[in-house]
Amino acid sequence: MTFHPLDRPIWSLLNGLQASLAVATGTVCRIDPTYGPFAAAAPGHEAELAGLLTGADDEIWLVEAEEQAPPPGTRTLRTAPLLQMIADGPLESHPIDPELILMTEADAPEMTALALETQPGPWRSHTHRYGPYYGLREEGRLIAMAGERMRPAPGLAELSGVCTAPDRQGRGLAGRMIKRVLAGFLECGDTPFLHSYAHNTHAIRLYETLGFRARISLVVTVLGRAE
Repeated sequence: MTFHPLDRPIWSLLNGLQASLAVATGTVCRIDPTYGPFAAAAPGHEAELAGLLTGADDEIWLVEAEEQAPPPGTRTLRTAPLLQMIADGPLESHPIDPELILMTEADAPEMTALALETQPGPWRSHTHRYGPYYGLREEGRLIAMAGERMRPAPGLAELSGVCTAPDRQGRGLAGRMIKRVLAGFLECGDTPFLHSYAHNTHAIRLYETLGFRARISLVVTVLGRAE
């Protein structure tokens, strides 16, 4: 069976284009925790994942085809079904939205605050450094953003961090943000993909209208140290 890099996106990114972000490599690997909590193991080496946890409050996220059993020395903190989507067909080209600005390092505190408020997925102090992020401000306040995260293989780029402040939702801002990020992917010749919590049907419908289709179902398993 041919292995596709999106089948195991964490393993692929930490053993490929974004290997420089790994703080542990080999039979088990883990991304720099300031970028995110992701980790992965080579088949048959899952027991070694316990060695990646650095303390009682630490956690690692495994994104695989099925829920992962906790190795000795760990416990399952939570799990969630994911839907991986890909836009591998023709995408409509949209004019660049002049109101959407490229985020900079100076915007990082506000980006973190917005992500923690809206919970689009795991966000850490350096998550904004994966790739370009675009944001929208109103009266100086950051109210929406979206950007890039995983690059598991050449030509594949993940849309991520799509979020809108709760008091600004319902205005189509998420769609505007996504179109801006997709424009950058198209300019580089990249095929966009994303991960959504499977229960987030509203977001999934939006992604479908923008050219994404379901590719595979995955499960995130969050592990911590055994008590």
